[in-house]
Amino acid sequence: MRVMILGCQGQLGSELVKLYGEDGVSLSREQVDITVNDSIASHLESNSIDCVINAAAYNKVDQAEDEPELAYRINALGPRNLALTCARYDVPLVHISSDYVFGLQKSNTPWVESDCPIPNSAYSVSKLAGEHFVRSISAKHLVIRTCGLYGHAARNGTGKGNFVETMLRLGSERKELRIIDDQFCTPTSVKDLAIAISQLILTSKYGLYHATNAGECTWASFAEEIFKQAKMNTQVVKISTSEYPTKAKRPSYSLLNCQKLNSLLKTPFPRWENALALYLEERKSSN
Repeated sequence: MRVMILGCQGQLGSELVKLYGEDGVSLSREQVDITVNDSIASHLESNSIDCVINAAAYNKVDQAEDEPELAYRINALGPRNLALTCARYDVPLVHISSDYVFGLQKSNTPWVESDCPIPNSAYSVSKLAGEHFVRSISAKHLVIRTCGLYGHAARNGTGKGNFVETMLRLGSERKELRIIDDQFCTPTSVKDLAIAISQLILTSKYGLYHATNAGECTWASFAEEIFKQAKMNTQVVKISTSEYPTKAKRPSYSLLNCQKLNSLLKTPFPRWENALALYLEERKSSN
């Protein structure tokens, strides 16, 4: 299977490039501007593409409050353009979305795909709009919501976009960190997500799916587990969201029920603690 990977330099995109190897056609932002209609048409024709995976996105959650038009252009109109082109060429489109679409709701049980999303930020509005465009235009679509991604591509010295790398860096600089403890999520390894996506594509079971590692935690308990597994003595001080205000609101509960996807996979997603252990082991061996 010949797969086109958009956003190939990001955490998930780079993992997909590694996974598909010679069967992958990787295109960066400099090579393809998804906000321009038909930007991938020539690539589809010249490379005999069987499937397109859109891992490109605007992910600056707080900055999106100041530039909502740009976030919408990349996260909503970009996927719309891809869906129109893929539909015309009858090529399946995989589009990556976010748990942030469940912004305003309160819940005590993980969200299922049929639950009604209500976004509460410019970023989450743009992501939900992108979902709707893809699902309404492309019959052969796989829209995948995920949460808390981390991968080796973000190991650039800043840990930008990667909570694990940020904690390891800050933990080496400080004895104590104040971390939010009232936002619940499921950290997800891009390695596990990439494998799941590759398996789901082969099923041709098109639709909307939730995809995360198993289990749940708060950002504070995630940080504690990182320091525990990394054998660091950094102390975590648990705080509330109100003690760390941000420009964009975050979901207080964004656990996703992944039963629909897991039923189609060869092996279900591992627990987030096990995925973290593998990430840290690979990180240590590569240093």
